[in-house]
Amino acid sequence: MTTPPLDLPGLRDRVVLVTGSSRGIGEGLIRAFARCGARCAVNFVDDPAGRNRADAERVATETGAALTVECDVADYDAVGRMMDRVQQSLGGLDVLVNNAGVIRDRSLKKMTPQDWQAVLQVNLTGTFNCLQHATRVLRPQGRIVNLSSVSGQLGFFGQANYSASKAGVLALTKVAARELAKNGITVNAVAPGFVDTDMSRTMPEDVTRRFLEQVPLGRLGAVEDVVNAVLFLCSPYASYITGQVINVNGGFHM
Repeated sequence: MTTPPLDLPGLRDRVVLVTGSSRGIGEGLIRAFARCGARCAVNFVDDPAGRNRADAERVATETGAALTVECDVADYDAVGRMMDRVQQSLGGLDVLVNNAGVIRDRSLKKMTPQDWQAVLQVNLTGTFNCLQHATRVLRPQGRIVNLSSVSGQLGFFGQANYSASKAGVLALTKVAARELAKNGITVNAVAPGFVDTDMSRTMPEDVTRRFLEQVPLGRLGAVEDVVNAVLFLCSPYASYITGQVINVNGGFHM
């Protein structure tokens, strides 16, 4: 990953919480914010194999993160406790990146109510939970970035739950931007296209190839492409940008 400038204005000593930051884009964000001198909180959700905890602790150790906190963002009360820990341990919050997400693809015909609820609860309700609880710990002039997806703009076969959740994130972003503007807090969304992560690597090779044929820039996105967009939105350079969606998709959707 390209190392961002260590003196990127406005990020040194800022308190940053990235949800779902034990791997993938979330891990990339923690590493980038840490290199910019931010005080980072790494979030993960427990899993039976313990992989998420191990990965989160590795990321925290390697970046010198100020805090590691277990929390399922779909659990409203647990999110409240996570924000309390951030407040008590780090004195408040300057940047929130709502990155935690899950995917359970099935056609409408085959999708179970459990598939639907599981994805909506994490991707959309989880974003709401974090937004609402963060309002009491976010300092004035804070920054919020919500991770959406090109799937929420176009709707893909087999992703009724995922597309609906990410479309909801876009609408929620605009509402939050209006409501929090009085405190100087900006709220924006980043909508990645097809990014080279563990999630995208599970797609069949022929599916990946067909998508790449539709991307004008001719490649999958890299984690750093998404990270750099988020860094920009959290910097003073974006202080007059709120309620917007930054598409990071290589031209797949314009």
